[in-house]
Amino acid sequence: MLAYTYRKQGEFALQNKPEPVLTHVGDAVVRVTMSSICTSDLHIKHGSVPRAVPGITVGHEMVGVVEQVGSAVKTVKPGDRVAVNVETFCGHCFFCQHGFVNNCTDPNGGWALGCRIDGGQAEYVRVPYADQGLTVIPDRVSDRQALFAGDVLATGYWAARISEIRQGDTVLILGAGPTGICTMLCAMLHHPHRIIICDPDPARLRFVRERYPDVLTITPNHAQEFVQLNSPHGGADVVCEVAGSNESFRLAWECARPNAVVTVVALYDKPQVLPLPDMYGKNLIFKTGGVDGCDTAEILRLIENGQLDTTPLITHIFPLNEIEAAYDLFEKRRDGVMKVAITPPDK
Repeated sequence: MLAYTYRKQGEFALQNKPEPVLTHVGDAVVRVTMSSICTSDLHIKHGSVPRAVPGITVGHEMVGVVEQVGSAVKTVKPGDRVAVNVETFCGHCFFCQHGFVNNCTDPNGGWALGCRIDGGQAEYVRVPYADQGLTVIPDRVSDRQALFAGDVLATGYWAARISEIRQGDTVLILGAGPTGICTMLCAMLHHPHRIIICDPDPARLRFVRERYPDVLTITPNHAQEFVQLNSPHGGADVVCEVAGSNESFRLAWECARPNAVVTVVALYDKPQVLPLPDMYGKNLIFKTGGVDGCDTAEILRLIENGQLDTTPLITHIFPLNEIEAAYDLFEKRRDGVMKVAITPPDK
């Protein structure tokens, strides 16, 4: 089968690999019907994810059809259409029992797919702990609608959930890329008074304004003053830092009001400095880390009910055999790209 492979730092390649097989009674093999490229894949390519294993198939955002299941799998069966969770998790360890599935203590726990074990930018993928890692897609939900449920939309849902958003809040989201927009959509579920989204890219801000006219937009150069003018308490009540740059990390705490929640979702290329003397007295609550992707069933329910729609994010579609062109488009942000969907290869 065709599989897009991390060969070494700075190099991905489309290769032929054997189709995956069941290696554990809890595994499932899924035929990938649609996958996507994530910014985290670029982080792997450029060496920002040291735990990524050269030789693995990349890709952790996908939907498909179950082909085989191990004897211990109970929740899915061959023929089921499923969303694949970005994380694999045992469901039994301390962290899983408390909903912190990103920190699952199993060797294949947390973000493994497309990082430490073969992922889904391929024709087939093996999913460990299939009972936790696969969620059946409702019949009324298409592959396009479900594509982001297990990763980027799960990240946005988790970020909004842990940010303690309340009605009346001003929410600032730093980053108007796919993760920022998914965070914005999920923040809307909590009915804040105002949402402001900040990004240096005029095209991305235009994308937001054209589709979500109630959301305020601003560039980083004017963000702090703008947020203060549009917040009754001297700054945002909640800040979600999704962009992952030195500037956005600084803006996150500068634009927050005293005693605000600052949720850091971004994955950074370099260490960040927390300037505690400059922040003294703001009494901020920082929440950080990778997504605990255990809300896929609820996300699919919200999609089915029309409360979440991420299909506008899919701006381009490529077959798997043209994935190198898709990566070039995505990485260079050409042609107004937001997210690229990858379909099975042309035969």
